[in-house]
Amino acid sequence: MAMHVMVAHGTVVSLSPLALSGGSFAESRRVLAAVAGCGVTRGDLHGSLQHVAAESRAGLSTRRQSRGIRTRAEQTGGGDGSAATTVIDGALVQVEGGITEVDKDTFWPLVKSAGEKVVVLDMYTQWCGPCKLMLPKLQALAATMDDVIFCKLDCNQDNKPLAKELGIKVVPTFKIFKSDTLVGSVSGAKYDDLVKAIESARSGQ
Repeated sequence: MAMHVMVAHGTVVSLSPLALSGGSFAESRRVLAAVAGCGVTRGDLHGSLQHVAAESRAGLSTRRQSRGIRTRAEQTGGGDGSAATTVIDGALVQVEGGITEVDKDTFWPLVKSAGEKVVVLDMYTQWCGPCKLMLPKLQALAATMDDVIFCKLDCNQDNKPLAKELGIKVVPTFKIFKSDTLVGSVSGAKYDDLVKAIESARSGQ
């Protein structure tokens, strides 16, 4: 798309993208011919073109920044539904397979914000085999129980204070909360017992 530029003394020159990007020799001759005899010096033309080029570069930089911001926002969205991020009490946390990864700082804010919803906490360790076997089963439950919030806590050294507070003795251990209150607990990889405990909490029994 051509750009019309007033270079001096009311003279307007039409500049193509080729001219703005540096152009060819023929394009440069066309521009010079357009201003010949109009009282416009090469200095006037050079100054105007420098100004236009600077504005063009600034506009391109802004567009690139906008695309970068949009890309980062899309990445946090988890487009395929398998992974995303969310914010809990000002902290960015990972959500994968419908299960939110919490730590000692984000767990209680999540429970408090859940209101009447049931919260199921999977307490695990990285080295626990039964924990890994239970994870896909929990993800399947999370996909079918829209009214239940599933989260998991890595019981590492950093989260030891919360694990101790919740009285964990073995992994995996599942803690079930409702209305900011502990209403159920299942120790070990006991899937059927966990489902029963969740259903009991959902029904308010």
